[in-house]
Amino acid sequence: QVQLVESGGGLVQAGGSLRLSCAASIRTFRPYAMGWFRQAPGKEREFVAAISWSGGGTYYANSVKGRFTISRDNAKNTVYLQMNSLKPEDTGVYSCAAGERDPSAVSGRYDYWGQGTQVTVSS
Repeated sequence: QVQLVESGGGLVQAGGSLRLSCAASIRTFRPYAMGWFRQAPGKEREFVAAISWSGGGTYYANSVKGRFTISRDNAKNTVYLQMNSLKPEDTGVYSCAAGERDPSAVSGRYDYWGQGTQVTVSS
C-alpha cells in the first residue's frame, strides 16, 4: 500500500550538508508516522530520526541531535532529513520507513521501507 523512494544521498566532506528526501506513494490514506534509519557496513541498522503524522512531534538519536532535522510535507507525501555538520561516522545507507503507529526508534514498529540512499562522509 505504501512505496517509499529515497533520494539526495551522495559523497560529502566532513562538515558539509546533505538533504535527503523520501517520497511516499500511498494508495490508501493513513496517518503514517515516518522514520529515518541508517546502516553502516558491518553494523546493525540504527535509528536516526522520526516524525509524527502532524509533524508536531520529532525525535532524534543522541548522535545526530542538533545536527539533523526531520520534517515533512504531507501535501507532497514527502519527508526530509536535513543533515548538517556531517561526520565520517554518519556514513551509511539511509532508509526511510512508514508506520501506522506512533513515531518510534524501534525499526519493528514500521510497516514499510524504502530501498535506501548511500551517504558517504569523507574526512
